[in-house]
Amino acid sequence: MKNRQLKLYIFYCSNSLDTESLLQCFGEIGDDEFKAISLPCSGKVDVLYMMKAFETGADGVIVVTCRKGECRFLEGNLRAQKRAESVDELLQETGLGKGRIAVIQLKDGGTKQLIEEIGNFCAEVREMLNPVVG
Repeated sequence: MKNRQLKLYIFYCSNSLDTESLLQCFGEIGDDEFKAISLPCSGKVDVLYMMKAFETGADGVIVVTCRKGECRFLEGNLRAQKRAESVDELLQETGLGKGRIAVIQLKDGGTKQLIEEIGNFCAEVREMLNPVVG
C-alpha cells in the first residue's frame, strides 16, 4: 500500500513552462499518474477547478506559477497562491485533510527544481494517505 500510485493534477502557467518540459519532469519523478492542465496564467486557476480535481479522485493538486515578479498578468501567481490556500482550508473542513495541495513557484533551478519539489510533494501526500503506524 505504501507504494501505491498517486493521481495528481498539475495546473501550470503556459507562459513560464512548456508542456514538453513538464512531461520530461513526469518521466523522472516515478510511476505516479499525472494530469497536466495548461492555463494562460496560473491566476486563472479557480477554486472550482481544484475541487473538481479532488472530486474526480485526485490524491493531490499542484499549481505551478511563474517566477516572483515575472507574471505577465501582474499578480496572477499571487491569486493562484490565495486560491490554493482556500482549497486547502476547504479540504480541512470536509475531512479530506490539509496539505494535499501545493503551489510551486518556478525559480532559477528550472526543471531540476520542479522535479525535486514535485517529488517531495508526492512523498508528503503518500505519507499523509498511508501514515506509518507504530
